[in-house]
Amino acid sequence: MNLKILIRNLRRWYYDTPDRALDQAYRAARIIKTLEDEYFGGQKVARENGEHSERVFNYCQAEVQKQLKTARLRLTEFKATRSIINDPDLLNSPYYKVEITQNSAIIIEKLNFIDEIFLRYNPPPETNPTISVSVVKLPEYSSNQSLDLINSPPQPKAIKPPKEPPNLQSASDKRGAVPRSILNTFSRIKREIDPNTSESEEEVVTKFRKARNRTASSIKFILLLIIIPLLTHQLSKNFLVKPIIQQQFFSHQQDIVFLNQDQQEEAFMELERFQRSLEFSRMIGLLPDISEEKIEEQVTEKAQELAKEFRERGADAVSNVFADLCSLGAFTWILLINQAEVANLKAFIDELIYGLSDSAKAFLIILFTDMFVGFHSPHGWEVILEGFAHHFGLPESRDFNFLFIATFPVILDTVLKYSIFRYLNRISPSAVATYKTMNE
Repeated sequence: MNLKILIRNLRRWYYDTPDRALDQAYRAARIIKTLEDEYFGGQKVARENGEHSERVFNYCQAEVQKQLKTARLRLTEFKATRSIINDPDLLNSPYYKVEITQNSAIIIEKLNFIDEIFLRYNPPPETNPTISVSVVKLPEYSSNQSLDLINSPPQPKAIKPPKEPPNLQSASDKRGAVPRSILNTFSRIKREIDPNTSESEEEVVTKFRKARNRTASSIKFILLLIIIPLLTHQLSKNFLVKPIIQQQFFSHQQDIVFLNQDQQEEAFMELERFQRSLEFSRMIGLLPDISEEKIEEQVTEKAQELAKEFRERGADAVSNVFADLCSLGAFTWILLINQAEVANLKAFIDELIYGLSDSAKAFLIILFTDMFVGFHSPHGWEVILEGFAHHFGLPESRDFNFLFIATFPVILDTVLKYSIFRYLNRISPSAVATYKTMNE
C-alpha cells in the first residue's frame, strides 16, 4: 500500500514538473524586476540608470546574470517536460488532469513577462538572410508554354538587402565631450524647475523613503551583527562549554591550576607580595599581636584564593576558544542567510563614506594610519597582543611581540599606501590631495 502511495506521489511530482519549472523561471524574472524597480528606476541594470558604487553595481549585475541563467535552465526544463507529458497516452492517465482553460492565460502571462526580461538583457541578433528551398507542385503546361519557359531565362527573385546591425554599444562605453556629471546636474535642475512639480515632489519623497528604509535596515543589521555573536559567545561559554571544562579539567580534585608559566609566576609574585605586606605591617606596629603561625595561616588562605582564581582564569581561557568559534559561526551564518541585507549595508557604507567631505576623508585616513602604523603604534600593538594572550590563556613571548610589531605595521602601512594610490586616487583625487596637504 505504501509503495502505491509512493508511486502515485512520484507521478504527481513528475506531472507537476512543467508548472514547477515555469514558476521558478518566473520567480527569477521577478527578482530581476525587483532589482530594477528598487535601485535602477525600473530600467535595465546598467551604470547609466543608477548612481551606485562599483561594488553595488557588480553585485546587482552578478545577481541578474545568476537569475537569467536560472530562468533559461527552468524554461528549458519546462519545454522538455511539457513536450513529454503532453503525450496523448499520458494525458489520459487518471493521475494527471489538464486544466488548459484556466492555466493557459497564466502560463502565457508568465512567459510574456519572462520574454520581456530576456529581450531587455539579451536582444535577439539580426539573422542573416538564408535561401530556403521548398518542393512545390508545378502546374501543368502545354507543349508551347513549356518551350517558352525553357527558352526564356529565369528571372531572379529580388532579395532585400540585409539591415544594418543595430549599434549595441553600451552607454558605459560612450565617451562624450561633456562630462556626465555636468549633464546630470543640468538634468537635476531641469527636473527641479519642471512645472509638473507634483511628480517631482513625489519622486523626491519616494527617494527619501527608500533612503530612510535603507538606513534603518542597515542600522538594524549592524546591531544584529553585534548582538547575536555576543549573545552566542556568552550563552555558549557560561551554559555549555565552561561547565564541562571546569568539571573535567579545573575542579579542586584536579592537579591543573595554571595554564602556563606566566600565570604561575604571577601567582607566586602575588603571594610573596601578600606575605611581605603582613610582615611589614607587624614590624611597624600595625599588627602587633599577630604571630608567625597567624601569618602562615593567612598566607595559606591567600594561596587557596589564588589557586581558585587561576583555575577560574584557566577555565575562562579554554572556554573562550570554543565560544569564539561559536560566535564566528553565528556571524558567518547571519551573513550567509542575509545576502540582501549585506548588499544594502555595503551600499549604505559606500554612500556614507562618499558623502563625507575631502577633509573628513583625509582626517579619518590620518587618524587610522597614525593609530595603527604611526610612531606610537607599537605600544598599542603590545596592549593588543597582551590582551589576546590573556583572552586565550597563551604565554606571552616578547620575541614574538617584537617580531610582530616590526613586521605587521610595516605590511599594513604598505597596503594602505597602495590602496590610496590604487583606488582612492581614482575615486576621489581631491581627497588624496587634501590628505597629502594635511600629512605634510
